[in-house]
Formats: sequence, C-alpha cells, structure tokens
Amino acid sequence: MTLSAIFAAVGVRGFLHAHRLGSPDSVGLDEDSPVVLASVVKVPLAYEFARQVAAGLLDPADRVHVSAADRLGGTGSAGFADDVSYSLRDAALLALSVSDNTAADLLFDRVGVDNVRSLLAELGLTRTTVLGAPRDVLRTIIEDTDAGRPLRALDPLRTSATTPREMTALLSALWADEAAASVREWMSAQVSWHRLTAGFPPEVAVAGKTGTMPGIRNEIGVATYPDGAEYAVAVFTTGGGETLRRPDIDRAIGEAARTAVEQLRS
Repeated sequence: MTLSAIFAAVGVRGFLHAHRLGSPDSVGLDEDSPVVLASVVKVPLAYEFARQVAAGLLDPADRVHVSAADRLGGTGSAGFADDVSYSLRDAALLALSVSDNTAADLLFDRVGVDNVRSLLAELGLTRTTVLGAPRDVLRTIIEDTDAGRPLRALDPLRTSATTPREMTALLSALWADEAAASVREWMSAQVSWHRLTAGFPPEVAVAGKTGTMPGIRNEIGVATYPDGAEYAVAVFTTGGGETLRRPDIDRAIGEAARTAVEQLRS
C-alpha cells in the first residue's frame, strides 16, 4: 500500500519524511508542507536545554516549583492535585516522556523561547516557528474559543509549526550532537508506544515524541535497526477530529513510518 493510501484508509491527510542518518537517501509525502508542531515542540526545547547545560549556562540540578497557577491539566505534573518541585533535567524528562505541558512551560521559562528559536535558525530550519510555551498556545485556544472564531492553534500558518523535512533535519542534528545524549535518552523513555513504535518489530528501537490536538496527530523519532542503521522519521496527520482517541490513525502513523523506512532499506 502506498503512503497516501495508508492515510486515506483512515480518513486523514498525511505528511511524512524519512531519512537514513548519514546518507542522502530519503522518502517523503508532502514533506515540505506546513504542519502544526503541537507537543513536538518539546524536542527543540529539550535540545536547547541540553546545549545550555553543556555550555555551563544552566545547572540541570536547579529546581523549579509547580504551583496551582502553573498546572494546565493533562499528564504528569500538569495534572497534579498538589504542588511539587523537581529539577530542570527532570522537567525535560517529564516533557518528553509523558508530554507534561507544565514541565515544558517551566523549562521554557529557564531556557528562553528566543533561544529555542535561535537554535532552529542556527540549524537552518527557517520554516519552523515557535509561538511560545504550551501555556501560550493554550491562551490562543481560550481567546479564540471565547470569541467564537477558528482556532489559531490548529492552523500551521498562525501557531507553532514546521515541515516534516525540517523535523528529520532536527533529528539528524540531535543524533549527531554529543551534547544531546540526554535528549535521546529522554525520547527513548517516551511512554506512548501506539504510533511510531507500534509500526516496527520489537527488535527495532524507537525514540520519539508525539504531538496531539483535535484533528492533529504527530510523531517524530529515530528508528534504530539491529544492524545499526538509523532512520529519522517525521509523520504528521490532519483530520479525524471528532475524538482524540483514534487508534486506527495511530496505527496508520506507525504503518506509514515503517513502510517509508522499508523503502529506504530496500
């Protein structure tokens, strides 16, 4: 089945880019189209955090405090009932492993939104934009909902956005950077195995980060085969917005990722 047919079978539009690390070989489907980052934004955030730690600009053991005013609701400390504190490196772990929005907010406060933008510019990712932290995107949702207008958060031209090709370029840089070893470990600890990871056999290790909003399901990551070959994959979908729970779309993301990588391997 073709990549476009995999997505069409579950009623969504798919955008994909797969690239073998260390090689010019790649496979794509609308790979230069703008797409909404959603929680995938936490990958460049964690990357910039790791770079600042390596440069001695941040102490990973410094602690942040989560109060009621910080909690957005959702996974991790974002949904806690009580106040808690943790280190900056644990904030990064929470942001990538369980997509904790509050941990990401607090990390953005220390790392700086402008510094994340500078990292993207340094890497030449000129089509990747970061509106701000998760709380900033949530603010636009509240404003647009109250005003009864279309959500900016679902429009890649008006919110944090990227392209699949730029995300595999980000992953390529991240996997080649010794200062980013911790980021690769945190991505390997992600608890969501229902998209990219589910598409590959168990002997293939997958480190990734999902992103989810109404009608938007994403994941970027690197699949490492037993022979040592590594493949950066970025998959984004739009459609199927009637419910957040669509396991058929999740499976299609994994199937499309595996199909693209198999094309590269052949």
